[in-house]
Amino acid sequence: MAVALAITGADGQYNGRMTLFVVLSCMMAAMGGAIFGYDIGISGGVTSMEPFLKKFFPDVYRKMKEDTKISNYCKFDSQLLTSFTSSLYVAGLVATFFASSVTKTFGRKPSILAGGAAFLAGSALGGAAFNVYMLIFGRILLGIGVGFANQSVPLYLSEMAPPRYRGAINNGFQFSIGIGALVANLINFGTEKIEGGWGWRISLAMAAVPASILTVGALFLPETPSSLIQTSSDHNKAKVLLQRIRGTSDVQTELDDLIKANTVSKTINHPFKKIIQRKYRPQLVMAIAIPFFQQVTGINVIAFYAPILFRTIGIGESASLMSSVVTGVIGAGSTFISMIVVDKFGRRALFMVGGIQMFVSQMLVGGIMATQLGDHDTVSKGYAYLIIVLICIYVAGFGWSWGPLGWLVPSEIYQLEIRSAGQSITVAVSFVFTFIVAQTFLSMLCHFKAGIFFFFGGWVVVMTAFVYFLLPETKNVPIEQMEKVWKEHWFWKRIVGEEDEKIKIQGV
Repeated sequence: MAVALAITGADGQYNGRMTLFVVLSCMMAAMGGAIFGYDIGISGGVTSMEPFLKKFFPDVYRKMKEDTKISNYCKFDSQLLTSFTSSLYVAGLVATFFASSVTKTFGRKPSILAGGAAFLAGSALGGAAFNVYMLIFGRILLGIGVGFANQSVPLYLSEMAPPRYRGAINNGFQFSIGIGALVANLINFGTEKIEGGWGWRISLAMAAVPASILTVGALFLPETPSSLIQTSSDHNKAKVLLQRIRGTSDVQTELDDLIKANTVSKTINHPFKKIIQRKYRPQLVMAIAIPFFQQVTGINVIAFYAPILFRTIGIGESASLMSSVVTGVIGAGSTFISMIVVDKFGRRALFMVGGIQMFVSQMLVGGIMATQLGDHDTVSKGYAYLIIVLICIYVAGFGWSWGPLGWLVPSEIYQLEIRSAGQSITVAVSFVFTFIVAQTFLSMLCHFKAGIFFFFGGWVVVMTAFVYFLLPETKNVPIEQMEKVWKEHWFWKRIVGEEDEKIKIQGV
């Protein structure tokens, strides 16, 4: 069965349609994003719940309740509290390199399955935790699950999707992250009201739901054609699958490109050594720069600590969780819009619009907090709601730019021989800087105060300029032909073009 979205064979495009089989497979795989989003939303919410703080982080609870001399910006400054959040990212960082080998050797499907299983175990441990060590060990298992899922799912989506709709399909990963975070915020809002102070256990244990769906669903997922060719010599099997997912029998051109890419990749024994060569310099720069910039947009400040941030400006516990629900709705909605328009307007246009939107809103939030919120005061209700509106504008800007595109662009630019290694570098850099931001944010908030928003706003200017000058447009380019965009770019052609020239001379 297929829906009527045809893909022509002209201009380097392949034949085929967007089939229902592809849509359903990608929806299931994108649950890997939902587990990540759920964790982001849950960890931010439970750390603002008073019973949770009282049980595991009593010093923070005491500062919040009893210490009237401490600055508003410093009430939640605790290395143990940030370790709870950031331990996941250390585990994910290590796991992603193991995931790279699994993904390349055994396929994308086993990595997705391993990610779901590890996350399932971590959610059980978190919900049953009776001390902070058990809590953090559960976070480590969650990190292993997220590491495997983040490494394999974006690759799976990019390889399954037809080139013309690759942006929309791959942005489904970020959309799933947004949905996961939104559901987590709703659950936090409900469990916070449970009498007896054990609602946080439900919040943490409910992570088992998306993890179970991903784990069971992964058993029924098909492998991608690229992965079948990479792990098996039976090319007919890949052809049959390609015909099924494209909804046409005429897939020979795409199959030939996949086989050609696989032949090149078979000559590569050490992809991590290969990717540092000059001919892959643009991909390596993007593999490092894009996830780095994605983390220094400041989004994780909002995602992890929105309830804490809202409490800092004087909004109550329940209202701060409700505000997080609102930002979650905005984030998911804007990512959905990005799914619809990314293959029409392109990646660069969304990066530009989102960058300007994030910069302006951050400057305004920083300005209001600097002038209206002192160390021991609260802002007026009018300013508090204005800050929430501006944060929603910021979240919308991220939701249709750096949120989804930070995963889409790296997953679509690598040749097959460096694809698994490149995606591992992307995920590893993301984890490193997510860890650094998560581990330092509460201390930075204490020392920078409102200046934290100017700090991240400055980075938004840098990343927007980077995209404008150095990132070529990749919409509608078949993934196995992506190499040509670098050879046609005003800057990168000087590097990859010179390398091609050297290879030709050596051949002669």
